[in-house]
Amino acid sequence: MSEDICANLSSVQQRIKEACENAGRNPDEITLVAVSKMKPLEDIKTAFGCGQVHFGENRARELQDKMDAWQEEQVQWHMVGNLQTNKIKYMVERVNWIDSVPKKKTIREIEKRASRIDRAINVLIQVNISGESQKSGCEPDDLANILEYAQGKSHVRVRGLMGMATYLDDDEDLEKIRPEFRLLRKLKDEHQTYNSENIQLKELSMGMTNDLEIAIQEGATMVRVGRAIFGERDYG
Repeated sequence: MSEDICANLSSVQQRIKEACENAGRNPDEITLVAVSKMKPLEDIKTAFGCGQVHFGENRARELQDKMDAWQEEQVQWHMVGNLQTNKIKYMVERVNWIDSVPKKKTIREIEKRASRIDRAINVLIQVNISGESQKSGCEPDDLANILEYAQGKSHVRVRGLMGMATYLDDDEDLEKIRPEFRLLRKLKDEHQTYNSENIQLKELSMGMTNDLEIAIQEGATMVRVGRAIFGERDYG
């Protein structure tokens, strides 16, 4: 199993490299976030042993349990799923990135909790780029208001934007979602005027197992990959 994870990681890294070559980009510009939801800690440790550093969880409790059980300082933990405000207090001591911040209320709570331990948290503002009602994220027109609110926060570092494209079946044309990725990049470019001491809109977290190549072509700097590394989720 450990050999499979390492081989899978190598395969994903090769896909990233080829996508960058085709897009005229440097692979070093891309951060791979291994989404380890529903996977045992041993699988994460195996991936870490193969050189993987960034890991993402989409459930607050699962993230908390894994951070408590394995306090490896080199690991960069990402919260990538829907985040209830009342869960933030449980993760601020060790989480490095909160990639799914959809509103001002979330920023306010991160600032409040992180300030108590004087720790800065990297965040990405999640934008609903697919227009689907079931997807989290702010509306594109609300982004400026959120960035305005985040200005001057001492313990919230806005590093960029995150978006989830429409899920397509394997037999559907991935070109359908290119405009969604393009929208997120456009929003990042249009809001550079909000850059300040604690806001640097550099990162674009978009693209997953099925669509990372198109996301990289459209400017992704972070891709979130789960099953192509760890296999299907373990629900038991």
